[in-house]
Amino acid sequence: MFAVVKIAGQQFKVENGQTLFVPRVEGASGDKVEFAEVLLTASDNAVKAGAGLKATVKAEILDQVKGDKVIAFKMKRRKGFRKKTGHRTQYTKIKIESIA
Repeated sequence: MFAVVKIAGQQFKVENGQTLFVPRVEGASGDKVEFAEVLLTASDNAVKAGAGLKATVKAEILDQVKGDKVIAFKMKRRKGFRKKTGHRTQYTKIKIESIA
């Protein structure tokens, strides 16, 4: 069984026991979170989708991590203008416990 769930504006295909990195979700390691915005569920013989779908996905937060550093370098030729900035996106590592 799998589900398509919307987490922080992005859609993820999740299954029971799967671990994945999602955009930062508030909480500490070991906290339980529940995602109510499920767009689609599919089992062996049935696919359910639409506005009438009442399903939830329960997960456990494993860790709060940062992604790789992304460098933004801007330059204007012949002007001596150079600007270097960067950032590291924050992610949450979660483990899917159940799809109900």
